Amino acid sequence: KQADIVNRGIENKRRICAIGTTSMRTIESAVSASHTLKAANDWTSKFIFPPYDFSIANSMVTNFHTPESTLLMMISAFGGYEHVMNAYEVAIKEKYRFYSYGDAMLII
Repeated sequence: KQADIVNRGIENKRRICAIGTTSMRTIESAVSASHTLKAANDWTSKFIFPPYDFSIANSMVTNFHTPESTLLMMISAFGGYEHVMNAYEVAIKEKYRFYSYGDAMLII
């Protein structure tokens, strides 16, 4: 049912927002050959890093991750390295909280 909802959103050119890096990785692991979301119940070994062409989500909510982490690599692939680094500079300057229980950002 969820895959059908997402696919209708894609068909109607709606914003598809992944909430977190785990959701993004899950979504990208379940992309069909026709670039739609397929229902799946499986493991993934997908590792997302720049450059990467995302197929489903066109926005993302995520935390501020640790430097040099694979999660930072993924959000840099999604939002663009320079944009993400600019957001991190602001976060440091404004004393945002980092890591799992910290502040979050919306990447569009």
